Amino acid sequence: MKSFSSEIESNHLIEVNWADRWQVYQRLKELDIPCSCIPNQPLKVEIGSPTTAVQLWSVIRRLTASRQDQIWTLECCWKNRY
Repeated sequence: MKSFSSEIESNHLIEVNWADRWQVYQRLKELDIPCSCIPNQPLKVEIGSPTTAVQLWSVIRRLTASRQDQIWTLECCWKNRY
């Protein structure tokens, strides 16, 4: 059986809309998340920790969630904080 750390220390192919792929790649680079974006290939991301997985999810969600979903998420965060 693989340990948790060995499972998350691998490259993953991420299915991202081709139009959004470059934007996701650039943001992941800004966050210092190892990734590669080769023309006509899926985006490859190295997920080395749970934090990296959450950051990846957040970057993709920012581009794929509807405006209303993003507003709802922010409202929930504010309600939970205050």
